[in-house]
Amino acid sequence: MIRMHFCDADLRQITFAPAPNALWETALSVRLLLGAQTSRSWSRPGVRRLHQQVRGSLAERAGVLAPLVPPKNFIPTFLLQPDAGDFATGVKQASQTTSSNLAFDLSELSPAQQAGRWAQELADGASWARQTLASDLNRYFTSSVEPLWPQIQAEAAADRTLRAETLLRGGVDALLATLHPDCRWQPPTLYIPFGDDHDIALPGHGLLLIPSYFAPRLIVTYRPDAASVLTYPIFVGGQSTDQADVLGPLLGRTRAAVLAALRDPATTTSVAERVGTSLGSASQHATVLRNAGLVSTTRIGGAVLHTLTPLGQALLRSGPNVGS
Repeated sequence: MIRMHFCDADLRQITFAPAPNALWETALSVRLLLGAQTSRSWSRPGVRRLHQQVRGSLAERAGVLAPLVPPKNFIPTFLLQPDAGDFATGVKQASQTTSSNLAFDLSELSPAQQAGRWAQELADGASWARQTLASDLNRYFTSSVEPLWPQIQAEAAADRTLRAETLLRGGVDALLATLHPDCRWQPPTLYIPFGDDHDIALPGHGLLLIPSYFAPRLIVTYRPDAASVLTYPIFVGGQSTDQADVLGPLLGRTRAAVLAALRDPATTTSVAERVGTSLGSASQHATVLRNAGLVSTTRIGGAVLHTLTPLGQALLRSGPNVGS
């Protein structure tokens, strides 16, 4: 478990990247196709099409990128250039990484990732190794990711709108509480599932949130001298006719079911009966949805009545048949 601790300065400096990072998405797509898939990520039509397209030719397409991004190991941070506005700039910045940073990143790789003359030469900052990295990145992006890029940008723009509305209606607490169903926000700490235990005290530079089409889970990149980066899977609607399946990647299946149950206004007791959960669970999920601006609550005598807000109604309409 990663425990990310925020100070007041960090909470005031949470920002969203304007779009997915093209260089990072290129690396994450190779990692995903090599085996780090989940049911969430592979449910996306674009990922399935890409898999069919590159099947049997991934190693050739990715070149030296493939050994750098195996499914379960460290990804070199020089492949994330969060300040790059486009892919070409990202590649240029990555290939100009200082030799000391290259050597540090590559020292974190497994022995299998470090195998071969190219990786050793890159760690030493050799110009031919840098040029090979840039060439292979360009070839893979052009042949594999670029055809999907308009779709990726459109999906990320819709996700950004949803997150912005959540922030406006519910503040930072609502934003972080609904960022991803696998993480838990307990101010001032964000709990993120991970294989090992780590405590990360953000040093007051804030947090940059980068949406990703290819990341199957949250990815933390700590930067001591700048805003740390949290890459999160974007919410993609319109892939299923089942409400929990459509909204589950964003809200979690039970919370999505509670939201769907409120197409018709209901008390907490009625919500619990409709969803098949306990009264306490229904109340807790309704509270989170209310804080996120998706549900409004009115007290009537000794009971409370929950109704969808316009944002909640719009979210339920995100997939085919979901709002019917």
